[in-house]
Amino acid sequence: MKQKIPNTFGLAVFAQKVITVTTVEQLQQIWQDNSPHLPIMIIGEGSNTLFTCDFDGIVIVNRIKGITMTETDQAWHLKVGAGEIWHDIVLQTIEQNISGLENLALIPGCVGSAPIQNIGAYGVEFQKVADYVELLELATGNIITVTDGQYGYRESIFKKAYLQGYAVINVGIKLPKQWQPVLTYGELRNFDPQHVTPQMVFNKVCEIRRSKLPDPKVLGNGGSFFKNPVIDKIEADKLLEIYPNMPIYPQVNGQIKLAAGWLIDQCGLKGYQIGGAAVHQQQALVLVNKNQATAQDVVELARYIKKCVLQKFLVSLSPEIRFIGNKGEIEADSYL
Repeated sequence: MKQKIPNTFGLAVFAQKVITVTTVEQLQQIWQDNSPHLPIMIIGEGSNTLFTCDFDGIVIVNRIKGITMTETDQAWHLKVGAGEIWHDIVLQTIEQNISGLENLALIPGCVGSAPIQNIGAYGVEFQKVADYVELLELATGNIITVTDGQYGYRESIFKKAYLQGYAVINVGIKLPKQWQPVLTYGELRNFDPQHVTPQMVFNKVCEIRRSKLPDPKVLGNGGSFFKNPVIDKIEADKLLEIYPNMPIYPQVNGQIKLAAGWLIDQCGLKGYQIGGAAVHQQQALVLVNKNQATAQDVVELARYIKKCVLQKFLVSLSPEIRFIGNKGEIEADSYL
């Protein structure tokens, strides 16, 4: 009998088996016992993931826990199990007066997903605090330590060279004791850099996110659905002539990052609904399961949004959410 796959969208999607693991040994055992070689998908909380259909294999829910903390004169070093909840780690560091993760508060999902996705918010990405990632090579049981994640915007080596046959088991985080606040985004700009504290930044980020983003336990969603598009400055300047109030974020390489949520909002799509899936009323970047949505409802809505933004701005949106087909991850861009 098929089993329901945990996912923050709250979609009724099923796999042949859903197995929760708490140890590396269990993880490898499932891999070895897998006969006749069904597809295997490893997830954390099932956030940032869209199962587009039922999965013809085994879904492993990674709940490998554990936190150890050491320090040097220069930094705190955390070793965190991949199955720990990301926000819990942020909260623990703040409570212990350890700074560096405050901008990344309330990002849904588990720690193991942070390096894979190079999660980011309010001007900070995971790569800023990345120390190392421990991977289990499932076929051999070898543990590999990766120190160069080849991070990019929502990209990493873990989506490429280590996509198949590997599982994140531990994540190393390095937090320098010399704190430099990052106040480049939104309401954080209102803080005085001389007097702001990590707790103040943490509180403000939580306040903003709670006011804009729906709680998946209340209204199913996968977090930000689309990446913020990055375009050439020439294209951005043309758009600014037409839309002088358009938010822009200059990048170090000279390109310009746009706010995908703003672009979607300008198309008048807040609240727009296809089937049971809708664009969230407060934050257009989030698609929600409003009324027993199917995976295809979400896909059709995303497809429509992409078409509208392309027609209005000549800017192509790419999903941040990872798309999973019946045998594994699929190319989200081509699917839309």
